[in-house]
Order: sequence, then structure tokens, then C-alpha cells
Amino acid sequence: MRAQRRARRGVGGAAPPGRLAALSRLDCRAFTRALGSICEHSPWVAARAWEARPFATVAQLHAAMRGVLRAASEEEQLTVLRAHPELAGTVVRARGLTVFSTMEQSGAGLDRLTEQEAARFDRLNAAYRARFGFAFIICVRNHTRDAILGALTRRLRNRVATEVTTALREVSEIMRHRLHGLIGTTPSPIRARHPTG
Repeated sequence: MRAQRRARRGVGGAAPPGRLAALSRLDCRAFTRALGSICEHSPWVAARAWEARPFATVAQLHAAMRGVLRAASEEEQLTVLRAHPELAGTVVRARGLTVFSTMEQSGAGLDRLTEQEAARFDRLNAAYRARFGFAFIICVRNHTRDAILGALTRRLRNRVATEVTTALREVSEIMRHRLHGLIGTTPSPIRARHPTG
């Protein structure tokens, strides 16, 4: 009975009846159109995940998209990382983000910084991009604004290979939350992890 109630609420990856089944019945073009924005400006991730249909749970769908990222070439992975916007950067302040990124950064208060906070983010973002060649990526839904700043400061000390791995893991977590939001389910909590990578 408890499991049935959880399924009706969409908790822990149990999607409302029929929603995932409908997605699984789509052809590749329609599937990509429906899920193409889950991985920032990288619809090819959804297109390749389509081959793993059918999906019984959101966790299975997420695993398929995560698997696509892991199997991608190094250049493709870097392309995904470079597609992500800076946190609290000028694009945020100019309202130039995707719908998903706008909601996520707004939810963390990154669109409501003081001048001093914005200047600190700009300085750290510039240092990070200069070191790694892509914007700092973290799943903001899992962290407070102060924790995000702390992680950005700490991860600047990472080696490039370590940071690429960490950033890809954060992309996967962002996709997990976006899938649950799109399908109308509640993600299971993840085990707390120090956000340094």
C-alpha cells in the first residue's frame, strides 16, 4: 500500500502511470524534442538514450542518459561542459539562460546577489574558466549559495582531469533533477557528498 501511494505521488522515480510509457513510444525525433533540453544545449544525449527504451522508471531513463555521457568521446564530454552557463554570471543578470537554468539559479538565489557578491562570483568564475576552459558546474538544487561559493573556491585547486570528472558528475545530477521535474516525480535524496570532487 505504501509503495502504491509513493507511486501515485511520483516519489523515488515511480512516474505517474502512463507518462514514461508514452515517452518510450515516441520516435527518436519526438523523444529528442521532449527531452533535448535535459542536458544543457546537448540534445544528442537524449537522442542516443532513446535507443535504451523502454523506461519503467525515471531512474532507468536517467541511467540511460548518464550512460550516454560516460560513453561519449572526450571532446563530446567537453562540449557538454562548455555548453553550461556560468553561475550568477552576466548571462544570468541579462536574463539569457535556458528555462531550466533560470529556474535552478533563481531557486538558489543566484539572480539576487549584492554588488559585492556578484563581483566575487565574477572573479572566481573568470579564474575557473581560465584554468579549466569551461564554466563551473554544480547542481545548485543540492547546495546553498554559500556552499556553492565554497565549492567553487575549493575546486579551483583541482587538477584538470579531476575537475572534468567532477563536472560531469554534476551534469548527471542536474539531469536527474530535470528529468524528475519534467515528468512530475520527486527525486530520492542522494547521500551527502563533499562538493569538492
